[in-house]
Amino acid sequence: MGGGRKFHYPKYVWSPAGGWWNQPTAWQRNTAVAFGAIALLNLAVFNLSRQLERRPVAPHKHIPSQLWCTHAEEDDPSLAKGWGSR
Repeated sequence: MGGGRKFHYPKYVWSPAGGWWNQPTAWQRNTAVAFGAIALLNLAVFNLSRQLERRPVAPHKHIPSQLWCTHAEEDDPSLAKGWGSR
């Protein structure tokens, strides 16, 4: 059923993905490094967003991002009483 058998193919065809039966070295490590870099970038953006988030008008109901927002209690004084008080 074609297990590991390779067939003849034209050598003049170029592919940006590496061509037929491509198996780059250390692809698992490279993938893990790429996902790690993406996770660090997302963490940095989340932290910046958390620090800069402000609400000039208090929302009518609680918003989940108010749990981690730096200025949530300043912008919505009812949060100082607790989440169940509205």
